[in-house]
Amino acid sequence: MSPAATASAGPSGAPAPGAASAANLATNPGFETGLTGWSCPASARTVTTPVHGGTSALEATPQGGDFARCQQSVRVKPSSTYTLSAWVRGAYVFLGATGTGTTDVSTWGQPGATWAQLSTSFTTGATTSTVTIYLNGWYGTGAYLADDLVLDGPPVAPDTTPPTVPGTPAVGGATSSTLAVSWAASTDDSGAVRYDVSRDGGVPTSAGAATSFTATGLTADTTYRFKVRACDGAGNCSAYTAESSGKTRPTGTPPSGDLPRRVLVGYLHASFANGSGYIPMRDVPAEWDFVNLAFGEPTSVTSGDIRFRQCPATECANVESQADFLAGIRAKQAAGKKVLISIGGQNGQVQLTTTAARDKFVTSVAAIIDTYGLDGLDIDFEGHSLSLNANDTDFRNPTTPVIVNLISALRTLKARYGAKFVLTMAPETFFVQLGYQFYGPGTNGGDARAGSYLPVIHALRDDLTLLHVQDYNSGPIMGLDNQYHTMGGHDFHVAMTDMLLAGFPVKGNAFPALRPEQVAFGLPAASQAGNGYTTVAETQKAFDCLAKGTNCGSYRPRGVYPGLRGLMTWSVNWDRFNGYEFSRSHRAYLNALP
Repeated sequence: MSPAATASAGPSGAPAPGAASAANLATNPGFETGLTGWSCPASARTVTTPVHGGTSALEATPQGGDFARCQQSVRVKPSSTYTLSAWVRGAYVFLGATGTGTTDVSTWGQPGATWAQLSTSFTTGATTSTVTIYLNGWYGTGAYLADDLVLDGPPVAPDTTPPTVPGTPAVGGATSSTLAVSWAASTDDSGAVRYDVSRDGGVPTSAGAATSFTATGLTADTTYRFKVRACDGAGNCSAYTAESSGKTRPTGTPPSGDLPRRVLVGYLHASFANGSGYIPMRDVPAEWDFVNLAFGEPTSVTSGDIRFRQCPATECANVESQADFLAGIRAKQAAGKKVLISIGGQNGQVQLTTTAARDKFVTSVAAIIDTYGLDGLDIDFEGHSLSLNANDTDFRNPTTPVIVNLISALRTLKARYGAKFVLTMAPETFFVQLGYQFYGPGTNGGDARAGSYLPVIHALRDDLTLLHVQDYNSGPIMGLDNQYHTMGGHDFHVAMTDMLLAGFPVKGNAFPALRPEQVAFGLPAASQAGNGYTTVAETQKAFDCLAKGTNCGSYRPRGVYPGLRGLMTWSVNWDRFNGYEFSRSHRAYLNALP
């Protein structure tokens, strides 16, 4: 790494000789109004000391491969020269501009613990109307500070052109008290757009830069009308869209009410082989009610761009053509089965760290659903996909971007496809039940990932079709009896599932119980499929205990849950490998239940 320019330092608190002072086109250049006007990562904040001028400065800390970049879009004149400068502190600090239309520029310095000024200049291209200016640090070098940024050059005439009208909103994702509204993005010559949502012709509510909005506090079984407009930073607003309407559900009506009373959920290795053998879609046994296609995976951890491909012939010799695969999906659906795309898995780490990644997640997942005509989506985020930032301690009001953005994305997808859209989740016990004892990084030195699925489950509980926690590949977990339970026996499944059906405290707040018809529990179909294999007899003892109050062991659940929905397994392929023990035994058992 070599510098593009060197930093020049003046006395602390005073501008260096020659500092630009004519015009400043940057928004909130001294960070006096927080991070207004800037797009920054979660690690960024403003501080009151040390500052170079005024009362505030930017502080941002690179994390992992993230350089903690803060940036903003600025309107400029074509074919014009601009000077960009900022006062900075830190081990490594970078200042630059992109989208100039000629040669993007950057400079950097190592000012350490004293303020130093970075400066560079650029000339815009003949058709350039906006540039992006930025500050960032370098990974592994700690926090940097910045203050008193100046973008000096010819000002642009006042913006009087409004953004284009957004797309007509879609209204869906109904619960008894909420409706989700989403729309296609607007465009504007400034590049920065915010949206206002008006309900029933009333005073608009700002949705910020998001292209989705959830209306809350609504009355059950009632129709509401929504329209949307776009506004830019200069205060120009488009006309409102045409109105769209949606109706809340009657109180107590569950989503996706066309499901069987008892279900078997199986994951199908549709994109890979792992020793259990490939199964063409047409050959998936009829015992399965849900077939989750494993897996849709991101192009990179933070891109939000999810892709799905059928297993390549070099890996799965008997893979069917796409036409036959689609025909197999249609045949399952015609038989009343649900076919979902499952996102994530062990290798598919998904971190929606930005709103751009959130929006790409929505469009790319929708493209998969539309291409294959699927019934919905399964979220199988594992590993490091979800975690909680420090001080994010209330699952009812999460603040961590990867969690907030996931919730927003799922609400948008639910709104896009409506009430029949199937949404399921398959978290590990570490991300759910462990939250009873440890929640995030602030509880007894706990892992930042502990309990991190809970805010997602809670926010989407009215849209959630089925939650089937993976009761396998788990360490011992404390149940509501304050005893540790170990996977592989019926007590583990009873204790873990009882927590979901009875509710449990999470860092002083009560995580409310889910409805029994929203809950199944998951286990491996064979000993080769994962740690925690449970025999048929032990599995059915657990279900008896939960659904009938009989056959219980040492753990006694807080209630009896006759509506418990069913069982999930990893996987359809491993079940065939194991002689269909799981599907045939448990299908017959579930069918015999009242």
